Amino acid sequence: MIGSSSESVGELTMDVLQPFQLEEANLRGRAARLGPTLTEMLSRHDYPPKVEQLLAEVTIVAVVLAGLLKYDGVFTLQAKGDGPVSLVVADVTTAGEIRAYARFDREQVPAPGDPADVRRLLGRGYLAFTVDQGEHSERYQGIVELAGESLADCLAHYFRQSEQLLTSVKLAARRHPEGWRAGAILLQRLPDDDAARIGKSHAEDAEDWNRANLLMATAAEVELLDRTLHLNNLLFRLFHQERIRVFAPMAVKRGCRCSEARVRRVLRSLDRTELDDMKLDGEVVVTCEFCSTSYRFDDCAIDLLFAEGDGAS
Repeated sequence: MIGSSSESVGELTMDVLQPFQLEEANLRGRAARLGPTLTEMLSRHDYPPKVEQLLAEVTIVAVVLAGLLKYDGVFTLQAKGDGPVSLVVADVTTAGEIRAYARFDREQVPAPGDPADVRRLLGRGYLAFTVDQGEHSERYQGIVELAGESLADCLAHYFRQSEQLLTSVKLAARRHPEGWRAGAILLQRLPDDDAARIGKSHAEDAEDWNRANLLMATAAEVELLDRTLHLNNLLFRLFHQERIRVFAPMAVKRGCRCSEARVRRVLRSLDRTELDDMKLDGEVVVTCEFCSTSYRFDDCAIDLLFAEGDGAS
């Protein structure tokens, strides 16, 4: 049960995922807040403001969704469409490492002052959830058509169509003078069997769901983003009458999985003539879409690359 917290402002108020459940209802939830980690991720790219905003929202949503799952690997949230932003993707590892990027047509992205909801930015397309637990496990993927004007609308549609579990999200993301902040609260109603187990009728279960959503809706943007307000205190404000219980929080941090070793393996799989065609100003340059790190290979480095391959064989 949450009470007042004596935690000072620090790492537990930002870049954190907080699982919880409502003991008086058949509901579980996740709350998350991002700050310095999100700022560092977005600052590595020259995204237009509308793209930054969308990617910040996708990233915080990916964090709360990943917190719902039991997996050992990588969870990926991806939205792909035919609009000015053709792709946004964020993934979260079991260890809480996140990365994200967007692909877009700069000339078609709406200006900062122009209205632009998810439908305007992404156009027609799909939303996909993927859980990849490595080469020895079958990858799970759920896909549904993009539907709704906001990311929260799209997520609710996904869960209705794919999981048949009512799920709702309240989220906010905004650039502040010191950097980006994003916050989200997710609620999910558990299967009917769980409701019966705690002695709830279908009507009572539905009433609990509606009441919890009304309470979540009262969370203001400033509360979701306030780095001086501990998430536990915010959750207690919202759901104390529902006998909220929180579990161990998880730190979230930026973590890109690119490396020179991976790039070298990919380049060794290509023909030398293909690498020569890829040269720009005498170098092959491979840039990670997630973190913008560039790996450069001149002729000497390429010679060494293939010499290493010959030695390995």
